[in-house]
Amino acid sequence: MLQTVGEWLWWERLWLPRNVSWSDLEDSEGRVYAKASHLCAALPCALCLLLVRYLFERYLAIPLANVWGIRDSVRRKAEPNAILENYFCSRGQVPSQVDVTSLCKKTSWPERRVQVWFRRRRNQERPGIRKRFCEASWRGVFYFFAFVGGVLALYDKPWFYNLKEVWAGFPKQSMLPSQYWYYLVEMGFYLSLIFRITFDVKRKDFKEQVVHHIATMTLLSFSWISNYIRIGTLVMAVHDFADIPLECAKMFNYAKWHLTANSLFVVFTIIYIVTRLVIFPFWLIHCTWVYPLEQFAPFFGYYFFNVMLLVLQILHLYWALLISQMVYKLICGKLKGDDRSDEEEDESDSPEERSHKLSHMKDAGTRGRANGH
Repeated sequence: MLQTVGEWLWWERLWLPRNVSWSDLEDSEGRVYAKASHLCAALPCALCLLLVRYLFERYLAIPLANVWGIRDSVRRKAEPNAILENYFCSRGQVPSQVDVTSLCKKTSWPERRVQVWFRRRRNQERPGIRKRFCEASWRGVFYFFAFVGGVLALYDKPWFYNLKEVWAGFPKQSMLPSQYWYYLVEMGFYLSLIFRITFDVKRKDFKEQVVHHIATMTLLSFSWISNYIRIGTLVMAVHDFADIPLECAKMFNYAKWHLTANSLFVVFTIIYIVTRLVIFPFWLIHCTWVYPLEQFAPFFGYYFFNVMLLVLQILHLYWALLISQMVYKLICGKLKGDDRSDEEEDESDSPEERSHKLSHMKDAGTRGRANGH
């Protein structure tokens, strides 16, 4: 049964064009081809990057946060209450008004005390600003070196300047050492993000981020096995470029260098539009959708690879919507931090409670002046 599954999984028509077999991609005459076994190296690479990240955050990011005066706000802990804790963990972090009333009866607490408890309990679950700073600094540094490494691996290649060269001689294209290491490090990085996904900062687009990481790993793995390496390196470089100013903008925002952060966000927006809304769909996807048909008939891998690129493009459009909302807030002077992140909730009363207190204070002041007269 396993043999049957293996034969179906590695069926040549899934991965390769017609009239091409795996035997055609055997190493010979000094030519080395990409193989599925090479992907196993991504796991130890991911573990090494997790170690490097730990050392980076502890010995570089945290000291830098100290120098810039980045401190976590002091949070009041929610007082122990088994009934509210059970609701919080099993049913949700934001109870409805009906549930609040029910919880008040079960705990014999007033409504305001229950609402304050849930606000404080939610704040306990949110990551501190120092953790966000460390995460942003790590990603910013990685994307910078990855992009520089990608440019160094691509600048002297003919397909960097002429996209039709991507498919010259496909799929019998030798794997270059620079391509191997570029792929290995990128796959290790995204695999490390998947390992850390439950510990890193969860933003409003958490589900989209998970889809993005899985789609990226699938694309990298498939493109490696099918020898779509040339276009794969171009896709990685295009994606890494925009992330550099984005992560730097987050870092400066956490440090309260708002002018610098806003300037970097503008730079990021321009780069994002050019790379992911123009170059990626109209150059790279066009390259994978149109040019291969000049060389070979469509096969499963051709359709699968292009569908995965379209999934990434849909995510790009979704994030473009978020970015447009952030740009609007920036123009209106309302942008504060990463709009995808959950903001720290105020420990103060709700708007209704503050309004009630304000009215009460006004009435008390009026009575005091009347008594004074």
